[in-house]
Amino acid sequence: MPIKIVTDSSSDLPANIAADLGITVIAQKVIFGTDELRDGVDITADDFYGRVSSMKTLPTTSQASVGEFTELYENIGRDADAIVSVHVSSKLSGTYNSALQASEQANVSCDIRVVDSLSASMGSGLVAMAAAMKAREGASLDEVVRHAEQSINRIEIYVMVDTLEYLAKGGRIGNARAMLGGLLKIKPLITIRDGVVDELGKERTHKRAVERLARVTGDFAPLDEMVIMHATTPDEASEFAARLQSLLPEGKSPYIGQIGPSVGTYTGPAALGVALLRA
Repeated sequence: MPIKIVTDSSSDLPANIAADLGITVIAQKVIFGTDELRDGVDITADDFYGRVSSMKTLPTTSQASVGEFTELYENIGRDADAIVSVHVSSKLSGTYNSALQASEQANVSCDIRVVDSLSASMGSGLVAMAAAMKAREGASLDEVVRHAEQSINRIEIYVMVDTLEYLAKGGRIGNARAMLGGLLKIKPLITIRDGVVDELGKERTHKRAVERLARVTGDFAPLDEMVIMHATTPDEASEFAARLQSLLPEGKSPYIGQIGPSVGTYTGPAALGVALLRA
């Protein structure tokens, strides 16, 4: 029986990659007033951004519950040697704690290990992918967990947002709060350090912000993996991916993923980012 990998939808893992690697994705929730919608199940990313753009009040989010995690673990644990569950930073969400509680409550005979990615979006996604690839090689549970934890130290994630309004109102601004003052017509760039949102810098134009993203990514070349993330600009993401492809080993291409509702609640539309796994 296999070692099964679980992540949550705030990893923004593209559905085709999750399917190819056998990763199970549990849905986070986005709340519009009294409407509680499951990320990627009840609402797509495109529908989410269309809805947000016409609203005065921003939505909120909620992690998958302990009960939902327990049910999932019991369902997939019936024919698994073990489960490795990789989740968004515990400093940004209660998801890790929900998963940890469920791992202790689930009525399964297999071991469940919960990993705090200390990241978000495809930063978490790359950790889940690393675990899945190692499991596919036939590695033991300890080896899979160790490989996932080692990959955390090699993850970098950088995002250009159109405004910090979404992060600030959502309470996820972290150490980037200092950038809030005087940001009219400035493009903020953020990162995640030690599991929390931090400042990367700011540029006066969109073009200069994209150049900054390319520059900081290039500083880590050569790379093992790279994902270009976008909220509402797939063409820009494709062009950016083509531009940065040479940073990867020959024969490899960057993945392209869309920032989904649970993360997009805080980045807002027009965000562009890169998550990478250093060699």
